Amino acid sequence: MFQRFTITDKLLFLAAILSLIFSEILYFQGEKEDASFIGLWVPSILAFGIYLKLINNTKNG
Repeated sequence: MFQRFTITDKLLFLAAILSLIFSEILYFQGEKEDASFIGLWVPSILAFGIYLKLINNTKNG
């Protein structure tokens, strides 16, 4: 399953997971506003990854 992922896919997924974890750490330390701000990065990072996939597919197809 993971063989179809490129290095870019893996890095974007790692960035999304790390921002989610960092957001949760901040939330439980009481920094709720900062945690919400960083938590909003997760869907943005994943959407950017989807955008890159779509651009790559249109160039190849």
